[in-house]
Amino acid sequence: MSIYALKPKFQDLLRPIVHQLDKLGVSANQVTLFAFWVSVFLGGFLSLFSFSSALFWLLPIWLFLRMAFNAIDGMLAREFNWKSKLGGYLNELTDVVADAALYLPFAFIAPFNGFQIGLFIFLAAMTEFCGVLGQAHGNGRRYDGPFGKSDRAFFIGALALWYAIAGKFHFLFNVLMWLACLALIITCYRRVKSGLAQD
Repeated sequence: MSIYALKPKFQDLLRPIVHQLDKLGVSANQVTLFAFWVSVFLGGFLSLFSFSSALFWLLPIWLFLRMAFNAIDGMLAREFNWKSKLGGYLNELTDVVADAALYLPFAFIAPFNGFQIGLFIFLAAMTEFCGVLGQAHGNGRRYDGPFGKSDRAFFIGALALWYAIAGKFHFLFNVLMWLACLALIITCYRRVKSGLAQD
């Protein structure tokens, strides 16, 4: 089970906003790029000021808004004729880079470290790569869990919220991050397995 399964209901709530954006001539690619640049800026900002836990309130708020923007750009593309080949590339590439930027601040907060967070970022990118491979082989984009994009956003948002409130992490959070890395490996395996099962 993945949070991604809730996406249709979330999209229904956003549909009036999407209608208004289409009327204003806002394209899916513009929404994608806006969410990307805000993510990169916020990730860099929090990395520079990782010692200030109070700033990490910004992360769960933005992760929720970014999830909304990700749904909005897809709806604009599919339902309002803003779909383009460039949009397909931007959708995948900007997501991976934006995720990396938003995860990066934790590399500077104990008990995490650069290697561990770097591995988390790499494995997160691999889950998306495994998902795209299904599409490349004609079996459709894979979104299998247990640790897809929405699940990672919830996890990282919860970590940021804890840090903002408590001001520090217990050493056991280090173990939690390793378990998250394991969940990413399982996600990669499931996406490849599901893609192959459709052949």
